[in-house]
Amino acid sequence: MESQYYKYLKDKILVKPEHLPFIMSLVSRKHLKKNEILLSPGQICKNMFFVEEGLLRLYSVGEDTGKEHILQFATENWFISERGSLYFGNPSEFFIDALEATTLIIFDQKFIEQASEISPEFRNYNEYILQNHIRLLQKRINSLIGATAESRYLDFIKLYPNLTPRIPQWMIASYLGITPESLSRVRKGLAQTKSK
Repeated sequence: MESQYYKYLKDKILVKPEHLPFIMSLVSRKHLKKNEILLSPGQICKNMFFVEEGLLRLYSVGEDTGKEHILQFATENWFISERGSLYFGNPSEFFIDALEATTLIIFDQKFIEQASEISPEFRNYNEYILQNHIRLLQKRINSLIGATAESRYLDFIKLYPNLTPRIPQWMIASYLGITPESLSRVRKGLAQTKSK
């Protein structure tokens, strides 16, 4: 049976069939239990992760408040890593943990080079993913600086269409940079608007 990552390489990245066995030979698979920590602050992140099944989050904990600040969720067919640590060798400032039992594909920076060498399709898609990641970060920063709570929530739903039932409301609020009470008001307001 084809793995989810194999299908992703074949159907989304359009890697040629003859290159798939070599690329798959460079990766490994890992299973995480719910709440298992994949990366902690102070560790050097040496890998990138592709979620085949399950849900991860990347977050920090405020030094003064102890509050969690969620930067990213990664559901099925999403990539996640601590890029500052991975690319520059700095100790991580973030946690990555599993919000559900999760199956991951793990690969390192050398994998990107090797897969890009053999497959132009992989190389081009990797460049697209990187640029799209930067685009989404810029959009997120702009949203946190100036968008309303309602606008941020609507953007969240667009980005993560199937995530709302899978995570507690306080985590969505953390990602949006608002309080759970504010999120409740936003959701109530949107529900009332829909029912009119």
